[in-house]
Amino acid sequence: MNHCIGDGTAYWNFFNTFSEIFQNDTAPISHQPINTRWFPEGYGPIINLPFKHEDEFIYRYNETPILRERIFHFSAESIAKLKAKANIESNTNKISSFQSLSALVWRSITRARQLEHDQRTTCKLAVNNRTRMKPSLPNEYFGNSISATSTETKVRELLENNLGWAAWKIHMAITNHDDKAVRNWVEEWLHSPFVYRMDLFFDPYTVMMGSSPRFNMYGNEFGMGKALGVRSGYANKFDGKITSYPGQEGGGSIDLEVCLSPDKMMALETDEEFMSSTSVFNPLI
Repeated sequence: MNHCIGDGTAYWNFFNTFSEIFQNDTAPISHQPINTRWFPEGYGPIINLPFKHEDEFIYRYNETPILRERIFHFSAESIAKLKAKANIESNTNKISSFQSLSALVWRSITRARQLEHDQRTTCKLAVNNRTRMKPSLPNEYFGNSISATSTETKVRELLENNLGWAAWKIHMAITNHDDKAVRNWVEEWLHSPFVYRMDLFFDPYTVMMGSSPRFNMYGNEFGMGKALGVRSGYANKFDGKITSYPGQEGGGSIDLEVCLSPDKMMALETDEEFMSSTSVFNPLI
């Protein structure tokens, strides 16, 4: 499924439905997709895009960047320790497990990149807008209803402060992404429509946390038993792209598919703070 059609929530609802049909094709679908389009008041359903020629919105990547990918596994116990550490350091109990893990990844990759201390760096997280809107959109809304929150700071501040400091900044960016923020973002796009390009949206100093460990990926059944792993393929990859999955053993564990240039990956693999939080999991054992 192309991302133009739907986001992760829509995709996994679609995939889970196929699994339901396979297991019992006479039972009604538990989550009927909702295809009615949502638009802010006064807009839609037809939107005029300000393009006169395809070259204005089609960009072809002539050079494929040299990248390396690796799966890093984080056990439920390790993530719980990260969460506790981040909350203690920030004197709060509001920072989530994934926010803590994202802070670790952001700090570790930034360190591996060996950037200038005055360089600004950004951590983006894909956020589901459905539940943030008032009234909220149903989880079954089929389409794209996501945004990317941005947390930005200088490299010096990110690395000189602790994990909790970075996690709190990420937490606040997500907390502030409310109904007003979603509607403002949509209306700004409607006033000045554009087509997203990775080379303009992401720079060499960004870490992008995509997908979600909350999606039901391992509960699907097509007659071959439980999947041993989930992977995302080759498309739309860049240095700093992180794809998150639930761990195969469940229980709150998380797998991160990390995409970096080869030298940055090598540096990450020797980063003590990062690697001390990872663990080895082999579903074949």
